[in-house]
Amino acid sequence: MATLNATAASLLGFLHSGPKTGWDLVATAQRLIGPFWSITQSQVYRELAAMAAAGLVEAGARGSRDRRPYAITEAGRAAFAAWVKQPPGEELIRFPLLLTVSFGAHVPPDVLAAHVAQHREIHAKRLAHYQEVKAEAEAAPPGHGPDIYAVATLDFGMRYERAALEWFDALPPEIRGGAGKGKTDDAQTEQAQSGGTQSGGAQSNDAQTADAQTDEAQTDSAQPGAAPTRGEPIEDGTRSPAAHRSGASG
Repeated sequence: MATLNATAASLLGFLHSGPKTGWDLVATAQRLIGPFWSITQSQVYRELAAMAAAGLVEAGARGSRDRRPYAITEAGRAAFAAWVKQPPGEELIRFPLLLTVSFGAHVPPDVLAAHVAQHREIHAKRLAHYQEVKAEAEAAPPGHGPDIYAVATLDFGMRYERAALEWFDALPPEIRGGAGKGKTDDAQTEQAQSGGTQSGGAQSNDAQTADAQTDEAQTDSAQPGAAPTRGEPIEDGTRSPAAHRSGASG
């Protein structure tokens, strides 16, 4: 029995639902497993040719646009059944941003922060897309939505993206940008608030002095019980930008 690689086995898995052209298989792969398993167009046609030679698929007559559909054979079904029962290998993580972050000490802070922000946005958009797919699946009539296996893989993707976003938002400011800015903003805010209170107090004292001088000059005409106007302290409404930040972008 032919030994399958993961790409060839995936194509056989897709062909269980009926004949497909190489173009169809590329689109199916991108839609169903693209987020977690990469298959290129050249790989698809190369594997189809090899599997056709091995008797695992059978090529049909060329149709429109000279595209040829492929159907899985009984030998192909048997090969797929043997492959899919094997224990899956361990996942291989290739996260380019992590490679850059690991050498972050050699990257200008603004450049590193820009990379982080860009990648955070990618993960946020991906999560939004998965949520839309889930909403569509939940709205589908009974029997017309994805099966429990597709839902399980979608759920993994959503949980992965949420975990990634949590990691982005937990990055220290030296990596996600604004290193030391939070402390500076807090200090400036505290100083501004303190200065505002002192300024208000000074204005109040000045107002009291002016009132006292007015009272002395107008003692005879002063109304009994009339309270002199007091200067109100100026409340500094400055807020630290750190108070508005809701996390890094990336």
